[in-house]
Amino acid sequence: MESLFKSPEGKSEILSLYNEKLEELNIDYAYKSVATKFGETNIIVTGNPENPPILLLHGSNGCAPIALETYPNLSQKFCVYAVDVLAQPNKSAETRLSMKDESYGEWVNELIDQLKLENVTLAGFSFGGLIISKTLEFNESKIKEVYLSAPAYIVNGNPIKAIFKFFIPMKRFMKTKKEKYVEKFLKEVFTDRDEFAIKFLSKVFLNFNMDFTPVPVIPTKKAQAIQTPITLIAAKNDVMFPGEKMLKRAKKIFPSLKREVLLENSKHVQSKSDNLKIEELIIGDLK
Repeated sequence: MESLFKSPEGKSEILSLYNEKLEELNIDYAYKSVATKFGETNIIVTGNPENPPILLLHGSNGCAPIALETYPNLSQKFCVYAVDVLAQPNKSAETRLSMKDESYGEWVNELIDQLKLENVTLAGFSFGGLIISKTLEFNESKIKEVYLSAPAYIVNGNPIKAIFKFFIPMKRFMKTKKEKYVEKFLKEVFTDRDEFAIKFLSKVFLNFNMDFTPVPVIPTKKAQAIQTPITLIAAKNDVMFPGEKMLKRAKKIFPSLKREVLLENSKHVQSKSDNLKIEELIIGDLK
């Protein structure tokens, strides 16, 4: 299988930043490699193994250390399993799964089985939200509760806006290597400026074959079959997955929707303060 990394040097540069972010977190952690039918999956484990388990699933073009940074206090109350999603710029296998079938759901359920976990909480951002929904569709029997932050797979934004705000600046950066185009892209996506994201995504855009497949939306029938409690956090100024549109559809299609939150001042990637609020909701539900 041809690598998704464009060169060994490019892969090394991306994984060097991965390691830099992980060390910067200054946490006690262990790597766990889980063999699945879809390929080896790298997981970073932190927190007391006696605590309830939570799986974190990052977004597109991301990695497990970014997910750990997003919710830094979960390890005080949970045993945290931060998953490197397959076919992303990280340390897991490069097997690209289809968003149209049940592969992602089967993969996460296999991880849960291999880790011998029960009553698992799942938390995911953006593409990680799609993976969680697929997991519930495939088999939700071992899932206690889920938290979806600006998730893919419920609604999509205006594709014309996406082309001008995201795709064109990305392509211009790839052609010119001028950082101003990465900054322009990130300004539309991130609520707060993120220096690491500028460095990391600059390397990813140049050195990794990204997936530009259109994101599907969950069929109403499949959403109505889900019984696991869902907390949905939507961002009002999210061009990719518009928050108000998302909540309107979610209320109609998810009978297990436990809580919905609209972040009034948030773009697609939440601010640190909003992420801490999300974290407080997750920890608060343990009580």
